[in-house]
Amino acid sequence: MRINGHKEKILKGLTSSPKYISSMFFYDDYGSELFEKITALPEYYPPKIEFTLLKKISAIIKNELKGVDIVELGSGDCSKISILLDSVSQKDLKTIKYLPLDVCQEAIEKSLSILIEQFPDIKVHGIVADFLTQLHLIPNSRKRIFCFFGSTIGNFSREKAVQFIKELNSTMNTGEMLLLSFDMVKDKNIMEKAYNDSKKLTAKFNLNILKVINKIAKTNFNTDDFQHVAYYNQKNSRIEMHLKARKNIKISTPYLGQDITLKKGETIHTENSYKFTYTSIRNLIKPGHFTIDKVFTDKNNWFSIIKIIKN
Repeated sequence: MRINGHKEKILKGLTSSPKYISSMFFYDDYGSELFEKITALPEYYPPKIEFTLLKKISAIIKNELKGVDIVELGSGDCSKISILLDSVSQKDLKTIKYLPLDVCQEAIEKSLSILIEQFPDIKVHGIVADFLTQLHLIPNSRKRIFCFFGSTIGNFSREKAVQFIKELNSTMNTGEMLLLSFDMVKDKNIMEKAYNDSKKLTAKFNLNILKVINKIAKTNFNTDDFQHVAYYNQKNSRIEMHLKARKNIKISTPYLGQDITLKKGETIHTENSYKFTYTSIRNLIKPGHFTIDKVFTDKNNWFSIIKIIKN
C-alpha cells in the first residue's frame, strides 16, 4: 500500500463526530493476508457461493468470451477470473485480453504473473487506477465484458453506489456485459456470524487498521485498547464494523495541534457492508441504461451474480 497522501483523510475521520476510518486502510500486507484467511472460514459464506455461481456462469457465457477484453474492477487476485477462463478453449483464449484494474500495482503484478502461468495464451494489460474515478482509462477498441465481484459494491454508500453505476453507464458501450455480484439480505444471525467468526480473524482484521494508520498519520493507537464490534443495522440493510474504546483514550499525532480523545464505549466506524434485495438492486441500476439479462443465485438466495447488458 502506498501510504503517502492519505493522512489528511485519516485525520478528518478521526476528528469527525462520530469518528470513522475509511475501509481502504484495511489492506496492508498483513490485512490482505488476514482477509484471505477470512474468506476460507466456514462462517464467511460469500466466496464459496460466488465461486460456485461463477462455474455455472462460465459454462453459459463461454461463447461470449471470444474476442473480447475482460475488464475486472478492483481485481485483487485472479482466482475468480480464472474460473471464467477455465471454460474457454485454448483457441479462443488467444483472442481474449484480460484487463485487471486496481489501485495497487503490486497486487496487479502478482495476479498477472499467476494468471499468465495458468493461461499462457492470454493477453494481459494491467491498469493501476481507482474504479470510482478513473474508468476512462480503460481501453475501448474492442467489445468488453466488465466484472465487479466480491459484492464490493456493498462497501459503497448508497450515493457512491449510484454514482458508480452512472460512471459505468458513461463508460460502457451498447451491448456490453456487466457481471455484478451482491450479498443478499438474509437471516440476521447468519450475517452477523460471518463478521464475528469463532477464530476472531475478522476482529484481528478490524483492529489491524489501527496499526496501518499509525504508520501513515503517526498516531499511537494501541489495539489492546479497542474491541471489535460488528452487527446488522436493519434500518440501513448493512453490516457495520466498529472499534469500541475499552477506556478513555488520548491519541497524539504531530499533524494536529491537539490530542484525539475517545471516551470509554465510544466507537470508530471502520466499514459498512450493504446487503441487497432484488428491489434494491433494480433501484440501484435504474440510473443507468441497463437491462438485467439473467440472475444467478444459490438455493438459499444468500448471494447473487447479476448479468447486466448496457442498452
